[in-house]
Order: sequence, then structure tokens, then C-alpha cells
Amino acid sequence: MKLRLPRPWFIVLPLVLLALWHFAVALRWVTEGIIPSPEQVLRSWHTWIFGSSKAMLSPYSGTWLDNVAYSTRRVLQGFGLAAVVAVPLGLMIGWSRLAARLIDPTVQLLRPVPITAWLPFAIAVFGIYDASALFLIGLGAFYPIVVNTTHGVRDTNLLLLRAARMLGAGTMTVLAKVVFPSALPSIFTGLRLGIGVAWTAVIVAEMIAVKSGLGYVLWDAYYVGRMDICVATMFSVGLLGFLSDRIIVWSGQLVLRWRTFEAHA
Repeated sequence: MKLRLPRPWFIVLPLVLLALWHFAVALRWVTEGIIPSPEQVLRSWHTWIFGSSKAMLSPYSGTWLDNVAYSTRRVLQGFGLAAVVAVPLGLMIGWSRLAARLIDPTVQLLRPVPITAWLPFAIAVFGIYDASALFLIGLGAFYPIVVNTTHGVRDTNLLLLRAARMLGAGTMTVLAKVVFPSALPSIFTGLRLGIGVAWTAVIVAEMIAVKSGLGYVLWDAYYVGRMDICVATMFSVGLLGFLSDRIIVWSGQLVLRWRTFEAHA
């Protein structure tokens, strides 16, 4: 019996896009000097990661890890605050008609407001400090988590609820043993969407509200005409966002193993 190895189809599209990028620059399909070549981006990214910041006295040499650490810390803190608030609130809105009438309209009213529109408010209230960035990140991650949690609760099988009631389970027991496990797949979907928005929000916040992190580097590099660093920053954010998403997916598979057994039953 031959061992069949998984085919890495996921790298086909990135390689095609990379080739198109290379030929677009090499054949001057794009304006020369505005779009850097892949080789130039890789060289600058390598210097940004492994270069000596003391020797070159450059903000784009040997400072990548520090900026990644700043941005990652803010994303984790803001995302964590959002999840702590949004999951219980979503359970309340999905379970209680009173909570849905009192809270859900306000959530739906504020949800379409983009993160950029909250920037002046955040700076006016919190100043140019980490608190303003955490507010924007938490706010951006909050909405997809609370909305998906609410829908997960409302999609709970009514037969399970009736069976639990017939067995004498109280409200808290039903919420903990029936509703919450049933809503977990939707909660993890909300967490995946929320972490993506959190990485978007941290870049927006760091461009204006704070003076460190990948967002600040992106804006500073654009200001001084270092498009190679701008592109390297974009790839850095994409890579970090992808890794964050994979961690949540892996955590969801670990927590929701019972769904796999249920599917094979």
C-alpha cells in the first residue's frame, strides 16, 4: 500500500501571484520605482529582521521583532477583552428576549460604524497611548464575536432544550450543559472573524493613535518613500493574522472533538 502524501495545492496561487508581480516589475508593466520587486522586498525584509539596529542606525534594520511584539501584544489584549465581553453578552442576547430587546438594537446600530470613524473619539478620550489602540482593537473584534455567539445560541436544537427541561435541569444548567456547547461552533467562527478584524484595527490604530508597532512602521515607511518596507509590513501582518487564525482553528478542533465523534456515529 502506497503512502499518499498531501499535495501542497495551497501554494499554487501564491506562487502564481508572486510570478505575476515579478514579471510586472521586470517588464515595467507598472510605474518604475513605485512598486518594488519581490527581490527588493525580501532583501529589505531580511535587513529589517536580522540587521543590526545599532550599527546602521536605521528604524528598518533589526527592529522587526520589536514591532511584531508591540503589535501582537496589543492584538492579544484587545481581542481578549473583546472575547470576555462579547461571548457572555451574546449568550444573554440569544437566550433572553428582554436582553435582545434592550441590547441587540444598540449593537446593530453601532456595528456598521467603521473603526476609522472611532479614531478621533479614541484619541480625544484616551490620548495617543496604548489605551486608544486597545479600545479600537477590542471594538473591532467585539461585533463579529457577539453576533456569531447570538446566532449560535438561537440555533440550539429545541428538542435538546425540551429534553433538558423534562429531566429537571434549571436555567443555568441548560445554559452551561446544552446552549453553550451547542453555540461553540458559532463562537469559534466569531473568534476567527474577530482576530482578523483585530489585526486590521491594530494597523489603523498604530498609524495614528500610537508611535510603535507594525502600523506605525507602515505609515512611516510610506512617508519616507520606502515602499519595500511597506510591502514587507503588509506581508508581516498577513502572516501573523494567518498564524492567529490557525491557532483558533486548531483550538476549535481540540475543543469540538465531540462533533467529529458525533459525525461518525
